[in-house]
Amino acid sequence: MSTARLIKSDDVAADRAASPRRQGRVTRFYSRPSSQWWPPLVVFAILVGLWYLTALYYDKTVQLPYLIPYPHLVLTEFYGDPNFTPLLYADLLNTTQVALTGLVFAIIIGVGWATLMSLAKWIERSLYPYAVILQCIPILALVPLIGSLFGYEFLSRVIVATIIAIFPMVSSTLFGLQSVDRSQRELFELQGAGRVTTLAKLRFPAAMPSIFLGLRNAAGLSVVGAIVGDLFFQRGTPGLGVLIQVANARLNGPGTFAAIIIASLLGITVFLFFGWLARMVVGKWYDFG
Repeated sequence: MSTARLIKSDDVAADRAASPRRQGRVTRFYSRPSSQWWPPLVVFAILVGLWYLTALYYDKTVQLPYLIPYPHLVLTEFYGDPNFTPLLYADLLNTTQVALTGLVFAIIIGVGWATLMSLAKWIERSLYPYAVILQCIPILALVPLIGSLFGYEFLSRVIVATIIAIFPMVSSTLFGLQSVDRSQRELFELQGAGRVTTLAKLRFPAAMPSIFLGLRNAAGLSVVGAIVGDLFFQRGTPGLGVLIQVANARLNGPGTFAAIIIASLLGITVFLFFGWLARMVVGKWYDFG
């Protein structure tokens, strides 16, 4: 009986000694770049194949090839069309300027709004409903009013982008400022720290993960706001929204898809940039994925 127990104990010890090595192999496998990138690439290849099949159906059966153009024709619009490619990148620059300007205003207003509400419950009860109302109002209903009040050019586009992007900044910042541990707040109060000191040295550092999460969401929404504003404000310097409308009106399927894709890539780029910035700033104590 004792010999069997010794054998079992030796097996357990061997398993425990080998388990770190197995875990290390598993960790190394999942940390390889290939294991992270090949699944999205496979899905991308499947989507491109489905796109080709759909384009073939609309070309040969429906005989409306401009509705769903072939992917290689869309790709040509990014670099090979002398009449369309310069317009694409010029309008991309204009949309980027509107989106980033609206994002800056959304950050300033949103963080200030949330900070003010975090100072007292009665301030939060007084102001937070208006943030919800601003989020719930259909932006398309406000666009004509914004155009009548502020014109139909750059300023109105920025206002639309700001309105769409502001709520994630308000809600995420307020959540972060209010999620500070109660014992830490009491410790600051015992040390005689005022509201400004508590905000600067406790609440804002603790709220940084939530603020960056809201910033990442607001960054993508600001691009959406810039496109929406551009679709309705036809005057002034055009952006990708105007280009999408013009290409669609001219039955330029490849150009329409190229403008839509590059608008999506702009939103993804801004989203990924602020995700990277969040990992650089607060990645040591918070995992953004």
